[in-house]
Amino acid sequence: MLKRWIVYLLSVVLGVGAVGAILCFFVVMLLYPRLPDLSTITDYQPKIPLRVYSEEGDLLGEFGVERRSVVKIKQVPDLVRTAILAAEDERFYSHGGVDYISMSRAAVATLSGNKQGAGTITMQVAREFFLTREQTYTRKLNEVLLAYKIEANLSKDEILELYINQINLGQRAYGFASAARIYFGKTLDQLTAAEAAMLAGLPKAPSAYNPVVNPQRARLRQQYVLRRMLETK
Repeated sequence: MLKRWIVYLLSVVLGVGAVGAILCFFVVMLLYPRLPDLSTITDYQPKIPLRVYSEEGDLLGEFGVERRSVVKIKQVPDLVRTAILAAEDERFYSHGGVDYISMSRAAVATLSGNKQGAGTITMQVAREFFLTREQTYTRKLNEVLLAYKIEANLSKDEILELYINQINLGQRAYGFASAARIYFGKTLDQLTAAEAAMLAGLPKAPSAYNPVVNPQRARLRQQYVLRRMLETK
């Protein structure tokens, strides 16, 4: 009798799983062809502010909503890369756009009352360029599908370069090179580990972890990123 119940339950579970898989397949087939064209990121043309310099080459003023200095991935020091990956996506170079390990961990944490995000750097790039911030299942599914599409068309370094140049870091700073200059008056290669960690902690919530507005919260986030950097060495 018990064996029959076990077989019955397994059949139900497998049946539900099969139906779910079929439904997911059809949803993906419907949504994937409607995803945005990737020309925005394959031919990246960021907004660059108007800059006024003195005769000696000193920056006198910067005009524009977004303050940005574009850098190539080869110009980004390993220290800054390490800080970014430790803070945002430690398995960036090994997953295919979606980190199912982080998603599972975040789901368990959320069920325990400690809500966590599980968005990868690729998913953040998809969100920054193509999607709104609305919290709906359709938007989340589009984000996942776009992440796969981006990974299929760009290399990991190209994706990371887009992220480093595009992400909002507060104080009207877009991209890490601009943020390094605005927050610390330095270029990326002049940053200390603590400064790199401070900047890498900003994308999660640029207002909440802004060291100018919320120095205490920024310091706590910085310490967390520094610990993650040490753990990932």
